[in-house]
Amino acid sequence: MKVIQVPRRFVATEWGGTETTILQTSKTLRAAGADVQIFTSLALSDQVADTMQRVPVRRFAYSYPFFGLSERARLEMDKKGGNMLSLPLLWALLREPGVDILHAHTGKRLGASVRTAARLRGIPYVVTLHGGHFAVPEAEMKQMLTPQEDAIEWGRLAGLVLGSRSVLSDASAVLCVGADELSAARERLPGKRVELMPNGVDCSAFAQGDSAAFRDAYGIPAARRVILCVSRIDYQKNQIGLVDAFGDLAARYSDLHLVLLGPVTVAGYRDRLLARINELGLAQHVTLVPGLQHDDPLLFGAFHAADLFCLPSLHEPFGIVILEAWAAGLPVVASRIGGIPSFTCDGLDVLHAEPGSPESLARAMETVLNDTQLARRLAEQGRAKAVQQYDWRAIGARLIDLYEDLISGARNRSGLDRD
Repeated sequence: MKVIQVPRRFVATEWGGTETTILQTSKTLRAAGADVQIFTSLALSDQVADTMQRVPVRRFAYSYPFFGLSERARLEMDKKGGNMLSLPLLWALLREPGVDILHAHTGKRLGASVRTAARLRGIPYVVTLHGGHFAVPEAEMKQMLTPQEDAIEWGRLAGLVLGSRSVLSDASAVLCVGADELSAARERLPGKRVELMPNGVDCSAFAQGDSAAFRDAYGIPAARRVILCVSRIDYQKNQIGLVDAFGDLAARYSDLHLVLLGPVTVAGYRDRLLARINELGLAQHVTLVPGLQHDDPLLFGAFHAADLFCLPSLHEPFGIVILEAWAAGLPVVASRIGGIPSFTCDGLDVLHAEPGSPESLARAMETVLNDTQLARRLAEQGRAKAVQQYDWRAIGARLIDLYEDLISGARNRSGLDRD
């Protein structure tokens, strides 16, 4: 079986849940004997050919079809939400020999290129919704479109020709990582094969980490209890709300330290975050780490240096970092939002907080920090669930079964057509 996965961008320096999912499923598929490659754009990279953990990555030239788009706007679109056009990638999808199935991890023009290539080749294609379609809050969508507000779009004809509006309706299957997106997709795509395909975790990788090395690297005293948040620095992830909640706790517990770790996808939000930290006088108790590569030992060390993991998102399709925290043996506090309630259980393996409420977040974190038995129970139950239900081998096996079913069905239909 030969599979090509197509994300909008794929670089080690700008890593998130989507990239983790693509790389880990690719590794699992390759271990099972499949030929898997990643085709993507050159966004945020100058390397045309690359290999990540033995998975081949090929990148292609692209453009944003707008007049008057500034370099800063282009960079912001590279980082988040840009609707790009890549005819070289489409040509490569058409010419690559022996492909059995295409898997798009993006919609719009790039997803439409996957659709067009699959239809012209007569092979199935799958689309995974990583929370970027039906379940995006209006305010977040407005923020994503801000970079192109003053530009004039000329690429609508390309989208029309490629079939941008039909990417989901023509797909052989639509996969959702979270339950909220799944419900919305099934409602909006009646009769379409729509399935839940959650994210996973490499439990063995996160089971170990050098706590002391991480603390030494960032000057965090050994006596401080660390609250960790790993996610993109982005309005969606609500680190400012977490800082407000932490400020309330830090006023009463002088031994606390907050670590915010993740790539900066919205520079303006990073600036607001730093301003808020300084405004609250928390600079000596908050460490901002603007991204570590997915295989950096310090990343694993960060989880093991922490006493509590917190994900305060305002919109979260799944929350793969919760699985990583569980695998590292951490108790978790997370927003009751998006796909998070679909795989977590309040009071059993996580404490939920109301989204957008620093007060609720502070109460939940304080409860865990002051109750060692609760913290231990949340951590143990979370790790057990991660190992039993969300190891990448189990997720990869489900994906292989899906691919084989779709490929077989397409070949059978092709045989009937010839008859």
